[in-house]
Amino acid sequence: MPSAYRGDETLAALLTQAGVSRSPAEVRALVAGVLAAPEPQDPDAWMVLVAERPSPDLVDQLRALKADLAAATAPQAPDHAARLKALRDVLKRRELDGFIIPRGDEHQGEYVPPRAQRLAWLTGFTGSAGHAVVAAERAAIFVDGRYTLQVQAEVPAALYDYKHLIEDPLSAWAAEALPQGGRLGYDPWLHTVGWVEKTRQQLERAGLTLVPCPDNPVDAVWADQPPLPLAPVVAHDTAFAGPSAADKRARIADELKRQGIGAAVLTQPDSIAWLLNLRGADVPCTPLPLSFAILGDDGSVDLFIDRRKLAPGVEAHLGNQVAVRAPEDLGPALDALGRGGRKVLADPTTTSAWIFDRLHLAGAKIERDPDPVALPKACKNEAELNGTRAAHARDGAALVRFLHWLSKEAPKGTVTEITAAEHLLSLRQTNEHFRGLSFETISGSGPNGAIVHYRVSPDTDRRLEPGSLFLLDSGAQYLDGTTDVTRTIAIGTPTPEMRERFTQVLKGHIAVSTARFPHGTTGSQLDTLARLPLWMAGFDYDHGTGHGVGSFLSVHEGPQRISKVPNTIALQPGMILSNEPGYYKTGAYGIRIENLIVVQPLDLPMAERPMLGFEVLTLVPIDRNLIEPALLTAEEIAWINAYHARVRDALTPFLNPDTAAWLLEATSPIIV
Repeated sequence: MPSAYRGDETLAALLTQAGVSRSPAEVRALVAGVLAAPEPQDPDAWMVLVAERPSPDLVDQLRALKADLAAATAPQAPDHAARLKALRDVLKRRELDGFIIPRGDEHQGEYVPPRAQRLAWLTGFTGSAGHAVVAAERAAIFVDGRYTLQVQAEVPAALYDYKHLIEDPLSAWAAEALPQGGRLGYDPWLHTVGWVEKTRQQLERAGLTLVPCPDNPVDAVWADQPPLPLAPVVAHDTAFAGPSAADKRARIADELKRQGIGAAVLTQPDSIAWLLNLRGADVPCTPLPLSFAILGDDGSVDLFIDRRKLAPGVEAHLGNQVAVRAPEDLGPALDALGRGGRKVLADPTTTSAWIFDRLHLAGAKIERDPDPVALPKACKNEAELNGTRAAHARDGAALVRFLHWLSKEAPKGTVTEITAAEHLLSLRQTNEHFRGLSFETISGSGPNGAIVHYRVSPDTDRRLEPGSLFLLDSGAQYLDGTTDVTRTIAIGTPTPEMRERFTQVLKGHIAVSTARFPHGTTGSQLDTLARLPLWMAGFDYDHGTGHGVGSFLSVHEGPQRISKVPNTIALQPGMILSNEPGYYKTGAYGIRIENLIVVQPLDLPMAERPMLGFEVLTLVPIDRNLIEPALLTAEEIAWINAYHARVRDALTPFLNPDTAAWLLEATSPIIV
């Protein structure tokens, strides 16, 4: 049984004994921020923010205090109708005819902390993309095709119209729901300047005005809104990161100076984490601290972050050229940039409108260019590449152990989507340097596998049944790399149709893996290679073929990608991408084969220009039961056999004899 909290007087005495100057009230506020961050692998890791070496008694009381605060802040059953009415009352007082609530935060990130989950709080929708618009008499929620069923299950139809994020323009709905000349509010922190400019034009054509509301009306009615997260920020060892933060700052500052740019405003936390060799845990699945930064052309950095979450030693790691400043100092710092009269770079695709507005008001000369850190971060250095190779070997061994387990347990009829995901997590957790999942595991059996971004829940959990396909898309965060792998597994005997579609997807996967291309080629130019075998049979898939992947950072990283959507970013050595063509038969099954690949220079003696290709990083067998050899060329069969031989040679040393024997059979050559 955990100890009970013995009160603030006891805590105060223990803090004094530890030489900590914080009061119990300050510790309570810190713990509230800890509770607003994801639970880490080590549930006591946050205590370093209170005392570097807390005594056993202090550890005991901090655990008890955290448990008490967690119980006191447990969420209550929501009354969405009451929340909607309260918001409408505020809008009326502010003379607004409507308000837009996006699913996002000040950084426009994929994962947002509980404090920024305004869309979920107001509507009940928990998907990763969408927005709501609330007017005086009507409200609507806009989501894409991934969430058609989910939004109907989570959001009351009596309160909100269901609209498609792409096919139903916001301006058209607003023109019907708002009065002529109406005022539609938005939070400039939560939208990019590009979105604001485009939406303002659309609304003006409909006779509506877009009105900035820096003090978000939702926050005014969200009485128990969580605080900002406070997870420990730590230095990322150069053994994993490669160059020092000082070297990175100097490199990018020199490029700014070359372009005549005085400073760059950095709003992407993963860019800041990479630049300063920092890691954190403020949001799920991505080890970054939420922060803003300004990088000067002299290599100096102003880092805007809550100092309470800096672990001991971090400020020394940052050095004299990095000034740690409070988040509320960002506005005055932007004003100072404007008064300085030099060019200021800000990325219009990722920077909030609030920052652009502040710079404009300060008279800044704004250079609208991409984040200057994004491209250097995408081109991994040797330390990062060596680390990710090692991480993929450990990760592949965990997946082989899982596949061996699945081959024995699935025929018993007891494995479900949830138990499969949980077992895989338990195997990954034993790996060296494991720090959590890189995204929520997609564990889809049968028809659930046909939902591209499926998330299993107790309500949707399916058993892995004989004659079905099981789609497993998962990944992990390690100190030395980030993984993302999808395998489609036949449970029992697959149908001829399943084998045919799987092999067509595999042919596209192999085509990308073996591609050779000249410098200057973009991912968009390679996308057709993955789709052509499906196209030839009259099929396709409605997602990109590949996204960039970070190094112990975001599993979805730009600026590179492989997609139908035009992309001007040329592929460069060191860029890691996913290679994940698929096929989805609604109501029946889904197929996806995903490896991570890294761009490498090729030494081709007869080449007339510099050429590039891919090295495959992922080491996990492909289900041979789903391969139809008659549909493959000799070269494709040779690739599969060579890949499986590499997987077998690399992973066998990590495995016990039984699992090694299973892997030997699973990777045996295809002979025709």
